[in-house]
Amino acid sequence: MKIAFIVWRFPILSEAFILNQITGLIDRGHDVRIHPINGLPKNYTGKIHPVVEEYQLMKRTYFPPTVPEKFFPRLIKGLGLFLKNLNRGSWKTLQFFQPGKYDAEVATLKSFYRTVALLQDGSYDIIHCQFGTLAPIALAYRDANIIQGKLITTFRGIDISKYVQENGVDVYNRLFREGEFFLANCEFFRDRAIGLGCDPTRIIVHGSGLDCSKFTFKPRYFPTNGKIKIVTTGRLVEKKGIEYGIRAIAKLVKTYSNLEYNIIGDGDLKAYFEQLISELNVSHVVKLLGWKQQKEIIEILNDCHIFMAPSVTASDGNQDAPVNTLKEAMAMGLPVISTRHGGIPELVQNGISGFLVPERDADAIATKLEFLIEHPEVWQSMGKAGREQVEAKYDMNKLNDELVAIYKQMLDEKSNRKKSIQNLQKLMQV
Repeated sequence: MKIAFIVWRFPILSEAFILNQITGLIDRGHDVRIHPINGLPKNYTGKIHPVVEEYQLMKRTYFPPTVPEKFFPRLIKGLGLFLKNLNRGSWKTLQFFQPGKYDAEVATLKSFYRTVALLQDGSYDIIHCQFGTLAPIALAYRDANIIQGKLITTFRGIDISKYVQENGVDVYNRLFREGEFFLANCEFFRDRAIGLGCDPTRIIVHGSGLDCSKFTFKPRYFPTNGKIKIVTTGRLVEKKGIEYGIRAIAKLVKTYSNLEYNIIGDGDLKAYFEQLISELNVSHVVKLLGWKQQKEIIEILNDCHIFMAPSVTASDGNQDAPVNTLKEAMAMGLPVISTRHGGIPELVQNGISGFLVPERDADAIATKLEFLIEHPEVWQSMGKAGREQVEAKYDMNKLNDELVAIYKQMLDEKSNRKKSIQNLQKLMQV
């Protein structure tokens, strides 16, 4: 199959789950082309995930021309691209500017830039939008015959939470009517999509996969030097709830001076966390390590004992699915503490592979953390349960086989839709 992956930007270090799908499809003999409609990440430094180099994914990526910041240069360059590509069909973009027909992400000068690569290479078996926010754009481009193929959309979190809160419950009405098929990365977001009007027979749960072979299981025991290392991996943004992890550590550090809390990641709240750490007088315990490559993250996790992912519903409505960093930690055998938030309870079995606490409750986090500190004998059994859960539900190879089956079912025009969904759901339960 020839498959287009529509993404916002590429490559992004934090979106390894998309890379796992791309490489899995390539390994299975399919032709995958990547279309980042906004080009390279704004903070791109050349640092990329090793798999991007291994699979030479930049050669499979069709970047749009750079969009000038100022309006007048953007207009002149956009019109130049429009005229240059008339013979390829750039004139089709004019319909995007019909009053009231398309939203602002389609009826924009950016469409002159975004469609250039698609006009050169726009015929596909499958068009896979990796976030729901991309799908209305791809749908408009397909309507204009700029890109062709069956449209499948994956809802991953921000697109089915924050985006809906900002744009209204009707924002996906047209997509739900005209898109062929939908995936959600957890039951929590599938239920939300159905509540917004998605046909239940056209959406299934398809989790974000993990290459378990890269995350070696290691039983956790109380360290011989007495230093208990706790770790969190995630962007320094409100949704990740890291503030409450820091506050929980601050509550315990007077009693347990043998703690070390490492936070891997970067983001808008870095300065705030630096100030908070200083105010709570825990600078000697809590360390902000910044962004790390996957290999570096694995090395840090391998040396730690407990993992925390205190996710919260952000003030703008943003929510998490089963957190990929949680999966990685569980695969490596760490007992975990997380929250009853979004899709996380579908991953963490409370009291079995770790603990779940209410959102924004530093006291509850501290209580569970203290229990784990005082009862290291449960670390090994919790870690083993976590590894088994990840292998059973989030193994990348199983999920990529499933994705191929979904694509093929979409291309089978003669198949019975209801029966097809039932077959796919049975496949997921194997």
